[in-house]
Amino acid sequence: MTTTLRPTGPEEQLKGGARARTFDVCVNSRPVGRLRLATDPRSALPTGRLADLWIDEPDRRRGRATVAALAAEEVLRGWGCRRIEFFVPADATPALRLSNALGYTERARRMRKALTTPPALPPGSTDRPLDEAEYPAWRDAAQAEFVRVMAAQGEPADRVAELVADSHRRLLPEGVRTPGQSLRVLSHEGTDVGTLWTALVVPGETGGYVYDVQVEPQHRGHGHGRTLMGIAERECLAAGHRVLGLNVYSDNAVARRLYESLGYRTTDHLLWKPLL
Repeated sequence: MTTTLRPTGPEEQLKGGARARTFDVCVNSRPVGRLRLATDPRSALPTGRLADLWIDEPDRRRGRATVAALAAEEVLRGWGCRRIEFFVPADATPALRLSNALGYTERARRMRKALTTPPALPPGSTDRPLDEAEYPAWRDAAQAEFVRVMAAQGEPADRVAELVADSHRRLLPEGVRTPGQSLRVLSHEGTDVGTLWTALVVPGETGGYVYDVQVEPQHRGHGHGRTLMGIAERECLAAGHRVLGLNVYSDNAVARRLYESLGYRTTDHLLWKPLL
């Protein structure tokens, strides 16, 4: 039997210059599932996303998903993509096994925590809003750190700098006065030791989201990251949310261990693979 992809309609042109198309997964022309592909115009390198892959129950465990995934890679190569990414739910064990067998590796993971009561600040620690005079320096430092992290993963630094600057303009159009955004500074015994950016209004999310948490290098290793996350929980609860989410890159083992120790649990794995 031959497994193929058959377009269900014409290619779609999406916002920002992205393209997308939905396919039936067919066996000898008989539909047995669906697959949807899209490009990501906000990636530093031309990137395709496997937005959906579903095989009907009677046709599972017969290699249909494997063939469909490989066919998807060929489509994205034809679109000029240099890598493919997709999210897999943490509890989707068969999908994770298949992805591993096809050479995908974890790039990042989404984590969430159900909130109850925020922890109190430790003795000697206080926090305050980031003020307008501090905002430009904070923004520049946050963007530079993101560029550094992405460049270390092989991303083109110039393109990443453009993308992160555009992201800040979209998400923080009014700087520290942007509604639905919380920018805080943590001080310990009178010295500023870290900053926190928590989004309290996030399209598509049911709670808050930690976009950026930074501890000054000379003050790391003293629990200030844990304190900043407690502040994020407090801000989220004050806004009426009971869930807080975040994204952590797979090579940041220190941050991942911190989040796990605080009760955050992985909801999705972001897997990727270069398209050679």
